[in-house]
Amino acid sequence: MAQSSELVARLSTERVSITTAFTGESILVFGSTEQPLGPGGDEVVVLARGPSGPFVVRRKVQVLGLWLNGPSARFEDVPVFYAVAGTRPPWQLLPEQTRHQLGIGLDSIQLASTGARAPGFRRALIELKRSSRLWQEEDAPVEIAGSRLFNMRLQLPATVQPGSYRVEVMLVRARRVVAVEQLGFIVQRTGTAAEIESVARGRPVIYAAICILLAAFAGWAGSVVFRRA
Repeated sequence: MAQSSELVARLSTERVSITTAFTGESILVFGSTEQPLGPGGDEVVVLARGPSGPFVVRRKVQVLGLWLNGPSARFEDVPVFYAVAGTRPPWQLLPEQTRHQLGIGLDSIQLASTGARAPGFRRALIELKRSSRLWQEEDAPVEIAGSRLFNMRLQLPATVQPGSYRVEVMLVRARRVVAVEQLGFIVQRTGTAAEIESVARGRPVIYAAICILLAAFAGWAGSVVFRRA
């Protein structure tokens, strides 16, 4: 592994706050290299992952005209957020075996599952995560400024979850990772959003009652407005 002086990387922020008005966040990943970047020179790959947890994918089946839950697959240790990008597509920069070892690319994410074994469940999981913008692959490529500076925008959607996130910036030379910078940031709820989450987790009965009352009030208010109209 090369000396760390060959690669320097930083994040524009190390803390993201989720408030009731949160609509997403953009984090700048930037840095510099000792050798020139670009085709024929060094390349950069950025890999970001969020906390992991279980995720269940269910297949809907039609019974007597009704759509019901059918077979399901439960995946363990599914990252709630995943993003990978490079100065060129990572699959062009690294051998397939290296990518799989490092978990670079959606096809390289280790997804152990129980229940239904059909490969369609894995594809459905990837599609669900991509459509919600929680898994991103080469959506925002790493840009080169000059010959030794690089940057990319890590886009966090509004549905991003609280937790600790890890960002790895890798320097690639001759199809080998020769240096790595380990970075990270924290996503946390603040203000009213944090209080709501605290009530939902600590007092679920009270939280459910409040939700029912609010829904009832919204329905009553809507009926009043429509009657007057």
